[in-house]
Amino acid sequence: MNDLTALLQRIENGDHQAFDELLPVVYQELRQLASRQMAHESPGNTLQTTALVHECYLRLVGDAHSFENRAHFFAAAAESMRRILVERARSRHAIKRGGTLNRCELTSNIPSNGPEPDEILQIDEFLDQLADQHPQVAELVKLHYFGGFNLSEAGRLLGISSSTAHRHWVFAKAWLYDALN
Repeated sequence: MNDLTALLQRIENGDHQAFDELLPVVYQELRQLASRQMAHESPGNTLQTTALVHECYLRLVGDAHSFENRAHFFAAAAESMRRILVERARSRHAIKRGGTLNRCELTSNIPSNGPEPDEILQIDEFLDQLADQHPQVAELVKLHYFGGFNLSEAGRLLGISSSTAHRHWVFAKAWLYDALN
């Protein structure tokens, strides 16, 4: 009987110290399993292998499973990782996280010497439309784009956090880019 099977039996018998000894024994193998799982994920995925391993381990230990042997433990770990990835995919595709919106890279289409006067008028017109749907986002754009405030300062002026200001800015750029095209 190997170390892992013995540890799993100790855990099943209620030995809480065995939980502390379990992670160092299985960590490298869980990382390899997570790496294989992550290889099938899309390039824009922000979940890292280490985070997947830790979430998986917490679920396995937290649910107080009883594992028969090494194979059973790693089968459960693989299933746990799969469920975590599926939950994240569902979350990313949720409407509240912009799941129905198409993501595009904007940096290549932004002129380096500033917009032309006609573009400024067009942006102003679209800003009015944006303000009808998302007034706070439109105010942020006005403060940042026309007022010269950085996003953190503009967010502070609007009473929102810096991270929310950055999210609003990304949304506004995408919205305006879509409107301009």
